[in-house]
Amino acid sequence: MPTTLITGSASGIGAACAAALKAAGHQVIGLDLRNADIIGDLATRQGRASAIEQILARCEGQLDGVLLCAGLGAQVNPASLTVSVNYFGAVELLDALLPALRRGSQPSAVVISSVASAHLPWDKNPLAAALEAGDEAHAHAIVMGAGPAGGHLAYAGSKNAVTVAVRKRAQAWGQAGVRLNTVAPGATETPLLQEGLKDPRFGEAIKNFVPPLGRRAEAQEIAAVVSFLFSPAASYVHGAQIVVDGGIDAAGRPTQF
Repeated sequence: MPTTLITGSASGIGAACAAALKAAGHQVIGLDLRNADIIGDLATRQGRASAIEQILARCEGQLDGVLLCAGLGAQVNPASLTVSVNYFGAVELLDALLPALRRGSQPSAVVISSVASAHLPWDKNPLAAALEAGDEAHAHAIVMGAGPAGGHLAYAGSKNAVTVAVRKRAQAWGQAGVRLNTVAPGATETPLLQEGLKDPRFGEAIKNFVPPLGRRAEAQEIAAVVSFLFSPAASYVHGAQIVVDGGIDAAGRPTQF
């Protein structure tokens, strides 16, 4: 029975993935702010260090899978929290848990990114240099200095950067025998999306973010793709970003992929 860690396991995509992976025979270790096996806050350096310590103790230093779902949206105040959770809460856990994954069986890791990761290209991402340098304080300052645009910058910039971070790790992780991929959902029916719809700054844009399929995804539809990536059927999928967005990326930029 593979042992798989899931962050953000208590709700939304994380909860759907936990259910799907349990059904597929995984022993799931959930981490979230509440209602989880491990209670942890990925928004601070101390919280991430504590979470890593608890994870390694719980799994006794060996994991077969890591799924990083914990994330915040553009509506969160302060916007700096979004950067900390979406980027540092993923990258620091990836790097810290690689040794445990190397001890696992057919190990694999998946990070939940977003279709928004392609809306702000790396070479135009104001957060790129600070995030790649691990300078959390500088990244916070950039976001907080962006005024009303800070929320969108924090979300799109952090998702772009975490996808780049995964792709830049593909060489080393492949050589270590651990597959690493991202999944990029579009608008998905989750508590996070419902919070965004209620926000006066972003609600209208979220409401109008309708893909060619004409509906938002259900969390279980994202979980199905995640389950595939953890299965033997995906044994040669590595360093990829799988877009699960009902066609909205293709409709918005058909010549870019």
